[in-house]
Amino acid sequence: MATASLDTARPERRAGSSPLIEKTPEVRPEAMVATGRPSLVGLTRNALRERLAAIGVPEREQRMRTGQLWHWINVRGASSFEAMTNVGKALKAELEQVYTLDRPEVVSEQVSRDGTRKWLLRMPPTGRHDHNRGAEIECVYIPANDRGTLCVSSQVGCTLTCSFCHTGTQRLVRNLSAQEITAQLVVARDRLGDWPGQSPPKGTFVPVDGSRFVSNVVFMGMGEPLYNVDNVIDAIGVMSDNEGLGLSRRRITVSTSGVVPQFERLGIDANAMLAISLHAVRDDLRNVLVPLNRKYPIRELLDACRNYPGVSNARRITFEYVMLKGVNDSDAEARELVRLLKGIPAKINLIPFNPWPGSSYECSDWERIERFSEIVFNAGYASPVRTPRGRDILAACGQLKSETEKLRARARLMLEDGIGAEGVYGAVDDD
Repeated sequence: MATASLDTARPERRAGSSPLIEKTPEVRPEAMVATGRPSLVGLTRNALRERLAAIGVPEREQRMRTGQLWHWINVRGASSFEAMTNVGKALKAELEQVYTLDRPEVVSEQVSRDGTRKWLLRMPPTGRHDHNRGAEIECVYIPANDRGTLCVSSQVGCTLTCSFCHTGTQRLVRNLSAQEITAQLVVARDRLGDWPGQSPPKGTFVPVDGSRFVSNVVFMGMGEPLYNVDNVIDAIGVMSDNEGLGLSRRRITVSTSGVVPQFERLGIDANAMLAISLHAVRDDLRNVLVPLNRKYPIRELLDACRNYPGVSNARRITFEYVMLKGVNDSDAEARELVRLLKGIPAKINLIPFNPWPGSSYECSDWERIERFSEIVFNAGYASPVRTPRGRDILAACGQLKSETEKLRARARLMLEDGIGAEGVYGAVDDD
């Protein structure tokens, strides 16, 4: 990554040892010195108020001024202080001297034949380093006629080592801040013309039902969201503020590989929809596919799902299940999946495996996927098969891998191909 962590190599696995389950962040941004004028885009209300206090806005005015800036940034999509017509000239001039409304830089945009868009975003530098151009991540926009789903990343790199996922081959650099997570939604709305009075660029595929072009957000990009739970919860708070970005919490889904201790907090503090990267019905197999299972095995994971705050038939948990040929796709495994999920309001999202360079897995045959889906459906569970989207630009589920993962030392300034997402197309209930 183009961050201050470039001199720290990913730990190697010793011969005969177990695969690494978790990777420790190599950079902690809170310990680093920010450079340049900071942006106000993506901040929580409290953080925005603190920025105003820092430049001497009187306490009696802070609430009002915070509300004004909040509206311009999160409702109108303002990109300059000058556009804020109800903010005084003196305050606008002071804001301009100290802060910006900059978004992460869009380094590249790729558009799939099916309308999927993938943006490579560069965050502002977080430290004083000659080679530090700021962390680079990707987010993916998946449009349909009745919705537009934005897949956001929560970490730079990946925390886990899931064997079927391209992201797991990349080192974890650091957590994204709540501001950096939220800014991905702001950038998407900029690029899609999804602000009041704007229109999408010519030829852009967006929903046609009159809804917002970005109507759903899924935390299914790079990283394990529940290993960055504080920032994820804060970002959800900004995204779902009814006087701001205005997403429904029922249209925000957090996907986890199973960090069980954080389930209760996520449900209570974020009230978001939950998706589980399951992928296997036996501990021995899931230990290989999702090594975190050694820490939180299937039984413990499913007990936590049964107790997830707010779970109901109206707020089902989505279970993601990637279809791997000859590995986890038998009739017996479909029946065992049904047995395991008994009593959990659930939706099973079957994901055809998307190949990536170096992977040893193959996608299940279509007939096998359909048979698996039929068994699950006949047991009373919705079991949609996700149509792969964005394969031609490596934006499909499990294909993403940071274009900014670097080689060692000086050579790390050269870019690699790809970024990481585990489960980009997890189901999101609209009801």
